[in-house]
Amino acid sequence: MFRLVIGAAIGYVLGSRAGRERYEQIKRWSQRAADNPAVQAVAGVARAQASSAVHLVTNKVTAVVKRHG
Repeated sequence: MFRLVIGAAIGYVLGSRAGRERYEQIKRWSQRAADNPAVQAVAGVARAQASSAVHLVTNKVTAVVKRHG
């Protein structure tokens, strides 16, 4: 039983270190991607399209509610 606990503890520590390193690697990659001007441009276009879609849907819902309300 003692060996099982020690083995689990060692596995946890080693896994935590590997997991943290991978997390930091993904974090660095995502920050570089977010700082990329091309990614920022695409995000701006997507944001504008989403805003336009929200306004379109809002107008259509308002029209339907007025018609049936």
